[in-house]
Amino acid sequence: MEILYKSTRSDSKPVTASQAILKGLADDGGLFVPLQIPKLDISLEKLAKLSYQETAYEVMSRFLTDFTEEELKYCIENAYDSKFDTKEIAPLKYADGAYYLELFHGATIAFKDMALSILPYLMTTSAKKNNVNNEIVILTATSGDTGKAALAGFADVPGTRIIVFFPKDGVSPIQKKQMVTQKGGNTCVIGIEGNFDDAQNGVKAIFNDKELAKELDEAGFQFSSANSINIGRLVPQVVYYVYAYSRMVAAGNIEAGDKINVVVPTGNFGNILAAYYAKNMGLPIDRLICASNENKVLFDFFATGKYDKNRKFILTSSPSMDILISSNLERLIYRIAGDDAEKNAAFMRSLSEKGIYEISDEMKKRLADFSGGYASEEETAKAISDLYKKCGYIIDTHTAVAASVYKKYVEETGDETKTVIASTASPYKFTRSVMTAIDEKYDKMDDFALVDALCGLSGVKVPKAIEDIRTAPVLHKTECAAADMKKIVKRQLGVN
Repeated sequence: MEILYKSTRSDSKPVTASQAILKGLADDGGLFVPLQIPKLDISLEKLAKLSYQETAYEVMSRFLTDFTEEELKYCIENAYDSKFDTKEIAPLKYADGAYYLELFHGATIAFKDMALSILPYLMTTSAKKNNVNNEIVILTATSGDTGKAALAGFADVPGTRIIVFFPKDGVSPIQKKQMVTQKGGNTCVIGIEGNFDDAQNGVKAIFNDKELAKELDEAGFQFSSANSINIGRLVPQVVYYVYAYSRMVAAGNIEAGDKINVVVPTGNFGNILAAYYAKNMGLPIDRLICASNENKVLFDFFATGKYDKNRKFILTSSPSMDILISSNLERLIYRIAGDDAEKNAAFMRSLSEKGIYEISDEMKKRLADFSGGYASEEETAKAISDLYKKCGYIIDTHTAVAASVYKKYVEETGDETKTVIASTASPYKFTRSVMTAIDEKYDKMDDFALVDALCGLSGVKVPKAIEDIRTAPVLHKTECAAADMKKIVKRQLGVN
């Protein structure tokens, strides 16, 4: 069955998967969604015998139907290779009553590697399939992790350039050092004065600028996105939930067909949306538990049906979740609105113009699969400390938000369904917050002394991603106001 994609904001002509991946964002500003979510028509028992790469093919081939078997397997084999420090790619670790799905074994030690290792291959394959001769300019806003993972994925990929904007005062020191030391003749990293939402809004405005698109086309360029608004980011994320379930079956933790719960620390909503897509494919997931930090716009939405970004933006120890506009939520809104593009577009206009929208009671009923929770900064630190003291297992701040929310969920509901927690980053990426949560004495150390102390406590080898930046020179020093992002992009591309 062929799966085509359409915009969430209009009834425009559907496009193929490769066309949706190339465009990134629909012409009307909407996000591409599949006309229907395909069924996972392979037995769970068979999946339990497959490697990560084989699982990826079974899942992704159901969504990316205009890719040949040879093309898709080429993309998968080149993505999930020795860049990952474990053959399992995404191992499951059991600790204190939950299964932690470690999504941080890739080149930049965060879950974004799971999709951004394959996106360059999907994109360059898509370009060939569609006879695209323009140079593809990847334009991305990041709250810390997407940027580095995208830079690592696209660095020196022929026929591409990548420009990443990040909030210069809104990422961890390790995240910033990872980005500004990035090598690659086609890479550009820019710190903006503002927060992630400012960066994301600026990127969306550039994408929606038709005059600029025409100018760039004449100069031999076209934009695409590596943010989770690109369907080529979302589809690979569905894979690891299917893989996690298959590992639990293979290990005898559950029987094929048993339901599991999934807890995801969530900012931009793409990661938990991938779990929702997996559930809709037929994976036996019961509850989708959406974990927020103190920027709890999603928690409030699930509690009230009202999405309201008009609130104070809080900088937390889990910066990749410091987001007030969760772009991928639009795909869920479209679905619970009965795939009604007009209704969804009205919600998005209201969000853009007033910063708020409210869904109907009927739509709220369609959110029954989801539970929302949030963790304060104190609760996040306590979750790290408690898990270390109890099990000797050290998690990062984002995973700790999920662990804290899960603990509260179990206390409130008594639900003892076996549960997977998406562990989205290595603790090495947030050493100061992690180590001071365990003991405040560590706050006196510099960042790389903390790295060595974490190694001693955890017994986990310092990842190559951290060793590489200890002495790496800063290569990207550009900073700008959010209002000047378009001007900077044109300058970087030599377009006057």
